[in-house]
Amino acid sequence: MRSAARGLVLLLALSAGASASAAAVAGCGGNTTNVRSVSLRMRGGPPRATVTIDDRRVGPLDVVAARGVALTPGKHRVSVEAEGFIPWDKEIVATEAPVVLEVTLEPLPD
Repeated sequence: MRSAARGLVLLLALSAGASASAAAVAGCGGNTTNVRSVSLRMRGGPPRATVTIDDRRVGPLDVVAARGVALTPGKHRVSVEAEGFIPWDKEIVATEAPVVLEVTLEPLPD
């Protein structure tokens, strides 16, 4: 598994107050001390679109928009998909500053 994917701190595990062992299962490798992270914030729609980061499903766009996601520094692939819409995909580089993404999926043509 890629280092970036291992270092992804999954939104749902941490927002639920997960312990270090639960966080390890969620994908951050169990090393919750000294883990530097970069905040990812997303806005847009449709709200129930699925957000995937580094091939791991994170959750619906509205939840990610409300709570954010902590990423390890480095390259990450962010994808957003919803039925009836053209998928959105972008490679980002997480550095020191928060990453803010505007995502508005376009409907599939008739």
